[in-house]
Amino acid sequence: MARVHARKATNLTIDMTLVGSAKELGVNISQAAEEGIRRAVSQARAERWKLENRAALNSSNDFVDEHGLPLEARRLF
Repeated sequence: MARVHARKATNLTIDMTLVGSAKELGVNISQAAEEGIRRAVSQARAERWKLENRAALNSSNDFVDEHGLPLEARRLF
């Protein structure tokens, strides 16, 4: 079942040529903008997570570099 999210009317300033092309091609501008914003938010969250967890990731990588993988002896490949 699809979830319905509340919507908020928002004004955007978009290049006129791009808007014209979108209308000519039948692109739903609101939907395209929402998808682009959703993608940008997802990427920003991923980048923030990497920054917030950089020390732990580096520590884990340093451990593997120094000691190898913990269960390497049990690998079947």
